[in-house]
Amino acid sequence: MSSRAPKTVVVLKGGLSAERSVSLSTGQECATALRQAGYNVVEIDADVNLEKHLRTVNPDVVFNALHGRWGEDGCVQGMLEWLGLAYTHSGILASALAMNKEKSKDTFQRIGLPVAESFLVARNSLAEKHPMATPYVIKPNNEGSSVGVYFVSENEKNPPKLSDDMPEKVMIEAFVPGRELTTTVVGERALTVTDIITDDWYDFHAKYSDGGSKHVVPAKLPDIIFEACLDYALQAHQVLGCRGISRTDFRWDEEKGLAGLILLETNTQPGMTPTSLSPEQAVISGMPFVELCKFLVEDASCNR
Repeated sequence: MSSRAPKTVVVLKGGLSAERSVSLSTGQECATALRQAGYNVVEIDADVNLEKHLRTVNPDVVFNALHGRWGEDGCVQGMLEWLGLAYTHSGILASALAMNKEKSKDTFQRIGLPVAESFLVARNSLAEKHPMATPYVIKPNNEGSSVGVYFVSENEKNPPKLSDDMPEKVMIEAFVPGRELTTTVVGERALTVTDIITDDWYDFHAKYSDGGSKHVVPAKLPDIIFEACLDYALQAHQVLGCRGISRTDFRWDEEKGLAGLILLETNTQPGMTPTSLSPEQAVISGMPFVELCKFLVEDASCNR
């Protein structure tokens, strides 16, 4: 830091989404790192009075540590643009596109990125019959962190009964077998590839519980698959218009070679908890956690 007064950085955390607990952890980790970097840090739990809190502090930069709806779908980004506050991570359009699985898939397909077959259906129609051949996946169209995801196996005779908090329309997606891979992009650089090993699948518990999953990083993969993950993740980041940092998740069916690599989704607010993938990739790539958080602050702006 220079001899000038340190920047005041508000860390937005918590919020109102289903991923509130994860955001609280992300926010705490990032706030600690930013204080170590020399910033004046104010932590704000994003409630319905968020605008008032922000006007009171009037920070130089807002570090967006929110996850899920309202925090990474363009809503809070719109508020920050309205208030003229520089903020981290992606802007309104990229955030909204990435959060909407149907729209982001359409965007990916237009530039030739491989995605799984999927479509939206009314939730109540699932009481009648399977919407596609099993196995398949049911998920909300606009949630993250594996919230509300149902796997329907080959031997299930009927669709599952969905919880009442699922939206009226849900995404039906063909199940992609194979290994779970992910790549983080920081700035305009795809860092590396992680192979995520779990007992079942990379659900909310596996993502955020100690010992919930094992990460092999860099992943032990054929060069063509490793490089394709880096390339696809950077393309996804760029075509959505992401800024700062993003993480793109894949499934790879080894038996099909390169044709078996499928892009699942891009996350514009990747977790920054002690068990999260993106900070781990940054460290492996030579960027300690404090430096990663500092980069995001110095990259912050309006009109993103």
